[in-house]
Amino acid sequence: MGNALTLLAGEWQGEEQIATTRWGEGGPATGHFTARFELGGKVLLMDYREERDDKPALQAHAVVTAGPEHDEYALYWFDSYGFAPAQPAPGHWDGERLVFLRSSPRGQTRHTYAFDGDTCVLTLESSFDGGVRWESVMQGSYRRVASPS
Repeated sequence: MGNALTLLAGEWQGEEQIATTRWGEGGPATGHFTARFELGGKVLLMDYREERDDKPALQAHAVVTAGPEHDEYALYWFDSYGFAPAQPAPGHWDGERLVFLRSSPRGQTRHTYAFDGDTCVLTLESSFDGGVRWESVMQGSYRRVASPS
């Protein structure tokens, strides 16, 4: 699959800094995610888990698809907080970053994946006023620990 999703494929591990938000207390965490292509390479499945104080915390499953237009993507995000998507989060590749914007009655969350070799930096930000102001939710820096098989 010749698109930005190939950058996410593999197994990743890294350190995260969680901000104190309306969803919970902030602090350091360790994040792990794996991403693999399925369904003939048309869908990227991601499994994510976060550990805080050596205990399981947030877990998530994501389904990412590439759209018919070049550099157009969609993210379906399910997590252990109980958030289920009413619709996919639209995404785009700007040549340096893969950016998704999830919207729900709770507000908006922007996922930004930036890549530098075998390092991926994920930034999550939330907005509760239609995207006028954004507040940090989490920033993680991950190293690829296994390439896609």
